[in-house]
Amino acid sequence: MSNPKNVLVTGGAGFVGSHAVEYYAERGANVTALDNLSRVETLEKADETRNTAAYNWEYIEENYPEVALLEADIRDQQRLESVVEGHDAIVHTAGQVAVTASLTDPRTDFEVNAEGTFNVLEAARKADSDPAVVLASTNKVYGDNVNEIPVREEGSRYWYDDPEYDRGIPETLSIDDCEHTPYGVSKLAADLYVQDYAERGEVDAAAFRMSCIYGTRQFGNEDQGWVAHFAISTLRDEPLTIFGDGKQVRDVLYVKDLIRAYDAFLSDPEGKPAVYNIGGGEENTTSLLEFLDLLEEKTGSRPDLSFDEWREGDQKVYVSDISRAREELDWEPQVEFAAGIERFVDWYDDR
Repeated sequence: MSNPKNVLVTGGAGFVGSHAVEYYAERGANVTALDNLSRVETLEKADETRNTAAYNWEYIEENYPEVALLEADIRDQQRLESVVEGHDAIVHTAGQVAVTASLTDPRTDFEVNAEGTFNVLEAARKADSDPAVVLASTNKVYGDNVNEIPVREEGSRYWYDDPEYDRGIPETLSIDDCEHTPYGVSKLAADLYVQDYAERGEVDAAAFRMSCIYGTRQFGNEDQGWVAHFAISTLRDEPLTIFGDGKQVRDVLYVKDLIRAYDAFLSDPEGKPAVYNIGGGEENTTSLLEFLDLLEEKTGSRPDLSFDEWREGDQKVYVSDISRAREELDWEPQVEFAAGIERFVDWYDDR
């Protein structure tokens, strides 16, 4: 078992990517952060005060000047191959991240998520430095099958009404015979390529099917990063729209805990499974309404709420069964939700 020494982070200016950059830089690894900074442009159009990519690029530049910052695109195979050579680990977080964007522009979604991941795997396969790869996958790969599991209403939340899922959704839930979104399909294609390259021994690789990841340096919006979106709206006293009734439940995982899980695989990938459901698990769950109560407790304020129709592909309950990550990676979430939210609020106030 050895800690990665030369780490490439694709999507290094993103929320998860920037934390991976920080994690390895803090441990003395040589880190390359690659990003095409496309979200700088798209997020600026939405709200320039919530510009994750620009903020994080600057943050890395100022705090970790030894990190190599590369403006490049995972769709550029030749450039990617030249960058990958020499690295012994790749944290692949670059991607098109919103279901809504995939519905309006499915081709770009496919090219970035499916073809981009294929390019990363091919570059890793060809590299003499033989890097291990982790992919930031998503629970959306299960599509509407998640909504086939019966749920019951309990006060301020929904919960699974089938004891088989008391611990959440396992990696064995079917991905077939159901409705998906273009985003779910492109990420699933990427996920399956990772598994295929791993199973054939071409690349040590694993797909981490992430539930709700939250933490500092995340500027959420309605399309992505809802924990940060809710928290920032509360802190800025801005109105908030809930799609559905607010009783939908997610498991939540603090971003630094996620990076520890990535590192557990990258440090010792041999013989490990190639797919993991990753999130806070059954012990770290919240409904949207419960989260607003927690925010009120932490900040003393509550945003003006309005409710709208359920959104396409939304799930009433999604909780990850993290048993495999516990067993195979010797990993546990360490940051409780209330403590993680305190960290987020402190960071936001101190920026």
